Amino acid sequence: MAFNLGFIGGGNMSTAIVSGIINKDGHPAANIWVSGPRLENLKHWQDKGANITNKNGDIFSRCDYVFLGVKPFLLEKSLRGIVETLPEGVSRNNVLIISMLAGVTIEKLQQVIKMYKLLNGTKVVRIMPNVPMATGSGACLITCGDGVNDEQKLQVTKLLKFCGHCEEVPEPLMNNLGVLTACGPAYIFIIIEALADGAVKQGVPRDLALRFAAQMVMGSAHLVLGSGKHPAQLKDEVCSPGGTTICGISVLEDGKIRSTLINAVEASVNKTKSFETACSRN
Repeated sequence: MAFNLGFIGGGNMSTAIVSGIINKDGHPAANIWVSGPRLENLKHWQDKGANITNKNGDIFSRCDYVFLGVKPFLLEKSLRGIVETLPEGVSRNNVLIISMLAGVTIEKLQQVIKMYKLLNGTKVVRIMPNVPMATGSGACLITCGDGVNDEQKLQVTKLLKFCGHCEEVPEPLMNNLGVLTACGPAYIFIIIEALADGAVKQGVPRDLALRFAAQMVMGSAHLVLGSGKHPAQLKDEVCSPGGTTICGISVLEDGKIRSTLINAVEASVNKTKSFETACSRN
C-alpha cells in the first residue's frame, strides 16, 4: 500500500481507526497524514510516526483516501478549509472521502461538496465506526455513494478490517444500527464498571474485579458470536433452577434493565436523527 492515507480531524474516533490500522501493520505510519486546528493536540499522532498539519488542503492534496472525522456542524467549515489551503495549481479528481459524521447522509455530503468546485470528482463513502477499533476488535458499518468503484470500496474495507468487523449495510440502517455499534460501548463500559462495583462491595479488590468483569463480558460476546445460539438460550443454560444466577436475573428484571437499554438506544437514535434534520436545513 504505497498510497497516502489522510484524516481531517484527529479526535478519538480517528485515533481509534489509525491505531487499529497501525497496530496490525495495515498501513505504514509514514504514509498517514492528519490535520487539526492545533498541532499540539496531534502530538500523539506524530509519536505514532504519522505526519501532522493544520491545513486541510495538505491532506486533500497528498492523500487518495481521506477520513473526515469532525463534528457534523463543522462539515462545511472543514471542506472550505480544504479549498482555502489547497496548494496553488493542485487539482485532485479521484480523492475518496470517508465520512464518519453522525447523521450526515451521503446526499448531504455530496451537496456540500458540489458547493466547492475544486472538489469536483470527489467520491464519498459513509462509515459508522466505534472506539474498540483501536484494539482491532471494533465494529464498523459502511455504505458507498455513487461513483465509488470496486477498487476504492475494496481498499476502504480492507483498511477497516484491520480494526475489527466491517460490513456494508444500506444507508437507511446507518443511524439505527450505527448507534448500537457506536454508542453501545459506552453502555457496556457502565455495565462492566457496575458489575465490578458489585464485586468490590463483596470484598474483591477493584483491579481484580474490573479485570474479570471485562473478561467475562468479552467471553460472553465471543460465545454469542461463536455458538450460533440465541442469547436467551445461553442465559437459560446458565440459570439452574433455584440457583444463584436466576436470583441475580430476577433483580435485573426488577430494575427494568431490558427496557432501560432499549430506551437508551432509542434516545441515541433520536439524537442522531436531530443531527440529520439540522444538517438538511443548512
